[in-house]
Amino acid sequence: MRHFFCVATGLALMLLAACNQAGTPTAGPSFDEVLISRRSVRSYDPAKAISEAEVRALLTAAQEAPSWANQEPTKYYVAIGVEKRLALLDMVGGNKDRVAGAPVLIVSTFEKGKSGFFRGQPANEVGDGWGAYDNGLSNAYLVLKARAMGFDTLIMGMRDSEAIRAEFDIPETEAVMAVIALGYRAEEPSRPARRELDEIVRFL
Repeated sequence: MRHFFCVATGLALMLLAACNQAGTPTAGPSFDEVLISRRSVRSYDPAKAISEAEVRALLTAAQEAPSWANQEPTKYYVAIGVEKRLALLDMVGGNKDRVAGAPVLIVSTFEKGKSGFFRGQPANEVGDGWGAYDNGLSNAYLVLKARAMGFDTLIMGMRDSEAIRAEFDIPETEAVMAVIALGYRAEEPSRPARRELDEIVRFL
């Protein structure tokens, strides 16, 4: 019995030592911290890279966003190579210099005629607007997950959609929505004031 106790104690001490050497996992930010710290960042640190594996983890999380009848109409085209990223920089208008230091640029599109349709016909007056709605939900998941991973983003609506379509071979069946910069902030952005809640909410 004494031998068993000694062996068990020894194993426990070994495991404890291994845990101390490896370190305890640090807790990530809370959801509220993610919401508060997420900003539209317009200055990126060019010295910090993001790997393809990290982008894959990010976009896997974005797939959890809800969509009409689970159609998942959103598609992403990731410019992570230097050539494609530089080409895309020339297609985002006045934001070019602001996001030049971002190591990744992501084109967000949605497939037309899926969300908001039933048996090929619009289910209501919004029609393909539901595709844009679902795209926005997916992008919201993307930017929040990015912040939880320590990244920063800027969603850009100023872009040359036809040039992007040609550069990335995007079919006409998809609507080009936004280009999203992904990187690390080079400086702390300010937090703009929000409207009073009662200006945008009615309780009935």
